[in-house]
Amino acid sequence: MRRLTTFFLPRFLLVVTLLVLATIGLGRPALAAATRILAFGDSLTAGYGLSEADGFVPQLTAALHKMGRDVQVINGGVSGDTTAGGLSRLDWALGDQPQVMLLELGGNDMLRGLPPTVTAGNLEQIVTKAQAAKVTILLIGMKAAPNLGPDYRSQFDALYPALAKSHNLLFYPFMLDGVAGDPSLLQSDGIHPNPKGVAIIIDRIMPSVIQALDAAAKPAG
Repeated sequence: MRRLTTFFLPRFLLVVTLLVLATIGLGRPALAAATRILAFGDSLTAGYGLSEADGFVPQLTAALHKMGRDVQVINGGVSGDTTAGGLSRLDWALGDQPQVMLLELGGNDMLRGLPPTVTAGNLEQIVTKAQAAKVTILLIGMKAAPNLGPDYRSQFDALYPALAKSHNLLFYPFMLDGVAGDPSLLQSDGIHPNPKGVAIIIDRIMPSVIQALDAAAKPAG
């Protein structure tokens, strides 16, 4: 009888311990998963010409973590991408199931002189698909270069606020606000921001990003 007691006691204690641990675990709230942000854009999002740590996505991630925001920022930027290219890869990008999308596309359409109506149509489809997937969108605008003429410029610049209004989107008017035209904040090509330029972009766009995160966290009504 002593041998049976010796054999069963450790196993009994193990079962009791596991039951106690399970009970404690049931009483604790489940840890919330990090909010996934899809930064969906072109070279400005991808971090063209910059080290891995200096690009838009790493700097944004670091800034949000410093604020105590539990986020995972996915780099969905492709250098040289147009709105048509973004639309063609959207389904794949949405496979990561982001809660927030930072939509920054159209600059390469403008540089190629593509009709603003085409750009607007592609962005419209991207927005519609993302909203159908319950993604909160922050639309990030671009401005046309002056050398394209006043007609093109007025049409292109107007498409972003019009899209934001028609789809009730959060809107940040210009990705390069505070950076464009300042050689000290740009790379040698005069287009893409250097690390200091990216830091300014992050600082200026952050209130809009926080607004998007807070909107995504609200229960669907």
